[in-house]
Amino acid sequence: MTEFELYLRLGFKHIIDLHGYDHMLFILSLTASYRIKEIKNVVILITAFTIGHSISLALSTLKFIFISAPIIEFLIPLTILITAVQNFFPQSARKIKMNYAFSILFGLIHGLGFSNYLKMLLGSEISIVFPLLAFNIGLEIGQLLIVGIYFLLLYLYTRFLHQNHHYWKISISAIAGTMAVFLLFETRFW
Repeated sequence: MTEFELYLRLGFKHIIDLHGYDHMLFILSLTASYRIKEIKNVVILITAFTIGHSISLALSTLKFIFISAPIIEFLIPLTILITAVQNFFPQSARKIKMNYAFSILFGLIHGLGFSNYLKMLLGSEISIVFPLLAFNIGLEIGQLLIVGIYFLLLYLYTRFLHQNHHYWKISISAIAGTMAVFLLFETRFW
């Protein structure tokens, strides 16, 4: 296995690991308000998140920024909660544009949450460009897999159970928001 493949797998596993379900909760909260016909918008949102994630991973790994772990551990569930709560309000053109900015911003925060682990993995690597690139490609592939499964379940829910997307959005958002509140209280920030 090449170094590129190793980091690609690490990025993929990072997103689909059930122990790191906070990442999945964020993706589900982010996609909950979108319908199947809007999958292109979701892919753009997910990619914006990955860009933010990549930037903060790179900056942190190169030691240009440092934010203490308790703060990041608090901010990650807070991003999930904010994203879930905003799903309870109607979508507008302005709000949709803001989703892209939030996606990048929240990607920056989530990337910082993984940076210490990645720093340990990279150790004394001379160049971090290819490991970071591979990791983030793996992350994007994992996120797109989750989005694909999400939209398959949404399709089955709306098509075969003849249910309204609005109920789906509210249910997903309520579950993600509730779990985010529990995660907030588990952080060492308090």
